[in-house]
Amino acid sequence: MKISPEVLKTLSLEAALMPQEEMLEVGRKKKRLYIGIPRETSFQENRVALVPDAVALLVSNGHEVVVETNAGKSSNFSDKDYSEAGAKISYDVKEVYKADIIMKVAPPSMDEIEMMQRKQTLFSALQLSVQNRESVKALMDKKITAIAWDFIRDEENIYPVVRSMGELAGTASILIAGEYLSNVNKGKGLIMGGISGVPPADVVVLGAGTVGEFATRSALGLGAIVKVFDTSISRLRRLQNDLSQRIYTSIVQPKVIAKALSTADVVIGAMRAEGGKTPCVVTEKMIEEMKPGSVVVDVSIDKGGCFETSEVTNHTKPIFVKHGIIHYCVPNIASRYARTASFALSNIFAPILLNIADEGGSESIIKRKSGFRNGVYLLNGTLTKRVLGEAFKLPYKDIDLLTAAL
Repeated sequence: MKISPEVLKTLSLEAALMPQEEMLEVGRKKKRLYIGIPRETSFQENRVALVPDAVALLVSNGHEVVVETNAGKSSNFSDKDYSEAGAKISYDVKEVYKADIIMKVAPPSMDEIEMMQRKQTLFSALQLSVQNRESVKALMDKKITAIAWDFIRDEENIYPVVRSMGELAGTASILIAGEYLSNVNKGKGLIMGGISGVPPADVVVLGAGTVGEFATRSALGLGAIVKVFDTSISRLRRLQNDLSQRIYTSIVQPKVIAKALSTADVVIGAMRAEGGKTPCVVTEKMIEEMKPGSVVVDVSIDKGGCFETSEVTNHTKPIFVKHGIIHYCVPNIASRYARTASFALSNIFAPILLNIADEGGSESIIKRKSGFRNGVYLLNGTLTKRVLGEAFKLPYKDIDLLTAAL
């Protein structure tokens, strides 16, 4: 006998209204965490995952934190700062890697992976551009649960670490450009906002995402004239609304960009990467036609860059001059402002760690929080990210299926 949809709906409603068995929440036992913070060994990585204030918060909640000596030195935090916050200072890095949870900024090197213990939990950036098969395989062999903090989503479905670092990079890009416009750095001798009777600098921002937004805010705050380009009308519209003022905006079109660049004093490359690589929207010919002494800051260089003339530089030798244009192409701008960046990271990580403790451990929060689960790329040694599995030809499994069995 065929049942009509209306009858089926009625029966379902009646079943839902029937007295149900009471479901009581299963109590979760709070877990005491043992957290290790090693000193970063990656090239020019000056940030630290947790600042002393965050360590004090964790220790006051009953958790144990061990910090490698000089782990915060590049961010201007001393061993004394950490010791007074309640952390144990270790002069043996191997002792730090005995902790249950390892907090890092950069991905671990092979030497660091060798020091790790089986079944540990690792927090670090994933950085697909520098990741390699050997390190992923080594983590798998040690049954590590690895969380990429750049892939964690919050309750508003935003990537908080990416957003925070984007805000910093966007603001910093304008400050950096201002430095290289000055005579001290053999620039044109311009001040960004001009003064009475002297016109301000002309700034072009390529990209209306987080980096582009904060570059625009900083440039406007200094009094510069700003033009913003993006491939998305919705992002440009959102930027206009967020700024609460009308500025020059345009869709990315070669002729329009070339015209804007010909009068620009500063160009900020902040295009969003599509498919893993940033679109190159500025040709070498466009650079040749810019005013000599102008400054290009390619924030997108870590994903390929959006200028044809871009070449990766570093904090020791941050610039080069090509066709008379100063190019700044340092991938890790946040490390230039390591103390601010460390506070920003710590503000995100400390609440996450407290939440892990309240939930009863990493596996519990992975199972219950979909935003946190999105950052997991290894669960007890099992690869859960398809992009890594296909890139390195390693077996992977869907994390939702894995967590169902926890």
